[in-house]
Amino acid sequence: MWVVVLLTLIFSACQDSEVEKLLNQANEEWVRGRNHSAVEHFKSVLEIAPTGVYAEEALFRLGEINLYGMNDPTQAINYFKEVVQENPRGPFRYDAQKYIAEIVETNFKDYNQAIIEYQNLIHRNQVPEDNAEHQFKIATLFIKKQSYDQAVVEFELLLESYPDSDWAGQAQYKIVELHYTLDQCEPARQRYQDFLNKKPKNSYKGEMDFIMASCLEEEGKLLAAYKSFKALEGNYKYPAMVKMKLEGLEGRIKKSKQPRSKKSRKNKRSRRRR
Repeated sequence: MWVVVLLTLIFSACQDSEVEKLLNQANEEWVRGRNHSAVEHFKSVLEIAPTGVYAEEALFRLGEINLYGMNDPTQAINYFKEVVQENPRGPFRYDAQKYIAEIVETNFKDYNQAIIEYQNLIHRNQVPEDNAEHQFKIATLFIKKQSYDQAVVEFELLLESYPDSDWAGQAQYKIVELHYTLDQCEPARQRYQDFLNKKPKNSYKGEMDFIMASCLEEEGKLLAAYKSFKALEGNYKYPAMVKMKLEGLEGRIKKSKQPRSKKSRKNKRSRRRR
């Protein structure tokens, strides 16, 4: 009996050695840009070890080669899905799931499915420190879908769930920007003030200040808008936009101060008599 066990162990060790050798050769071929040769080596690995950690790595690398080396996202996503199915808690599972989400979003433009894929990453909680980024991507996907109200909800969820993440500041800015996009200047102003009260050193303050000035302009408060844009000179990353806004407001303010012509005043009196 022990002879059988010993032979089994020896065979297993030899098989592992052969598979590792093939994996190393496959990776070397890929690094050298020999994509087709690398694919054949990885497939040979799958023939010898159709399941297990070696199979997971081979499937994952085949996905990457098809995505980056052969420009075939459809085949790539099939390999990544096999990785996920092979071992839900395997070492390549998380990165494979990320690739799936990114391919669905970027290559297939299927934003609804991409939202589901990013939600899967959050729910599995395999890498908690990345969850805020995935939530941010979910919110931006709703912007791409032009579902702006839902995007606000998703950004608010990010701030509630991950208030100290690196993505929180940008989420605050996006909420203010979305309210402005929805012609909701008063809510935008309220959220802006709330954010400043909590974190006055928000790195996106300049962008939010630009929106606040734009709201004043939209509301017809030209002098206040001009002062707000003027305060942004030298403090905003797009100085040309500030300059354009100031020049436009200068013209509007000057025009509003010009006296009406006699003909205009006469027409106005005539309308009153009617």
